[in-house]
Amino acid sequence: MATDPTAMQRGARTLTHGQRLLIRRLTDRATAWIRAGRRDDLQGVAAILGCIVRAAILLAGAYGAWLLLRRWPALLWAAVPLWCWAAIRTLPKTETAADEEQPPAAPDPDAQREQLLDLTRTLIGDRPGVHLAVLLQHLQEHGQAKGWEVADLRARLTALQVPVRRSVKVAGKVAVGVHRDDLPSPSPAETAQDAA
Repeated sequence: MATDPTAMQRGARTLTHGQRLLIRRLTDRATAWIRAGRRDDLQGVAAILGCIVRAAILLAGAYGAWLLLRRWPALLWAAVPLWCWAAIRTLPKTETAADEEQPPAAPDPDAQREQLLDLTRTLIGDRPGVHLAVLLQHLQEHGQAKGWEVADLRARLTALQVPVRRSVKVAGKVAVGVHRDDLPSPSPAETAQDAA
């Protein structure tokens, strides 16, 4: 017989989900920063030298943090609460533990998926794809996804089973996005609406 989760279990689930989002957001930011080091005006190794230097800086920072914590493990007393606080702040407001107790009426996921797919097709147009940053900016300009970042949108698209690629090249820039080849064909109802 299934029982309702306790407050501690709900809190642990919320914290775990927040940590996943935080790690994804940090990873996306780090990879975007590394990719920004690529020079389009150069060829060969010279073009990616900036990326290599930026990756080395991040690795050196991670190694330095590891050495620091190994030398002074008491720093974890400050680092762990800060990490948990950052993970909770990463969550969209509707995913806090208080909201889990009284969940709002959820909109139809299939309708949301179709709306997102339709918007994505429109933004792609005749290009190979659309970057998530562009899609997020469009949503925010129309009063949706307020306070979201690219990682939040990526998590939402993944939940709605909209395919996301790590690297989509649009107008010479490569970033996380949705590629035209990954989109399912429009439903017959949408095609009939477009024809009318």
